[in-house]
Amino acid sequence: MKIVQGDQLDWVRGLEHRGGTFHYRNLMEGTPGTIDNFQLSMGRNDKDFVSPRHRHNFDQFRFQLEGDLNFARDGKMTPGMVGYFPEGASYGPQTSEATAMTIVLQFGGASGSGYLSRKEVKQGMETLKQSGTFEGGVYQRNADVPGKRNMDGFQAIWEHINNRPLEYPKPRYPQAIMMDSSHYDWVASSGSPGVHEKLLGVFTERRAEASLFKLATGATLKGSGRGIYFACSGLGRVDDQPMRPFTTVFLERGEQAAFAAEQETELLHLGLPDLRGLSAQTSSPALAAA
Repeated sequence: MKIVQGDQLDWVRGLEHRGGTFHYRNLMEGTPGTIDNFQLSMGRNDKDFVSPRHRHNFDQFRFQLEGDLNFARDGKMTPGMVGYFPEGASYGPQTSEATAMTIVLQFGGASGSGYLSRKEVKQGMETLKQSGTFEGGVYQRNADVPGKRNMDGFQAIWEHINNRPLEYPKPRYPQAIMMDSSHYDWVASSGSPGVHEKLLGVFTERRAEASLFKLATGATLKGSGRGIYFACSGLGRVDDQPMRPFTTVFLERGEQAAFAAEQETELLHLGLPDLRGLSAQTSSPALAAA
């Protein structure tokens, strides 16, 4: 089990290969090079941030904390909404009219393609800057450098790192799925007095899932892995550690934790897919980042 107090982490500049200003807090990360690697971050973008319409080969959940994010034809995310962005499906462009803050979980999906770590993406970008420029999410090679002149920034980074063309898995869903949690009802959790759940969705044959839990004062939720719990509001304890807004907990398979509420508390739960039985292969669809 890993516990992080998100409000104690520094904001770091990121996504320079996109346009505008973006900062993030790195909440949790998995093991690089594995098909079930993941990255959980809290992102904050200014209104000048822009991301072009693109796709990637890993799955992604987003939970909107503050402000709005506009994804054009795919819809707009407002506070309290959860979005599932499936591997292989294009979405965007992404814009915002004001500062927005979002929880973003990126993880290897059912295709077994894996997830390229933020560190690897950063290193690839720095190398590519020696032979081209990143502008508005597009990588432009210098005129004297062989290769495709303009391409998606993430695609350029991945192809540089892996030295082969990027291929995407066939999308299991045609577009992003956006869920307005205010349109769901709270359902009492069997065997846990004072605990209610909004199950927002379960996705793909590998069962990635998203839900919200509400704990009444004095109630306890027995959480289990493999997944992430993020405290949206309230106060309490996670085992012997304090729980407050932005407290983040990662549980591996077989691990459990007791979330005890000292006042009414809401938790976001993102269940990671079960990729056991899949194996990473060099001929599998390419890794990317977004």
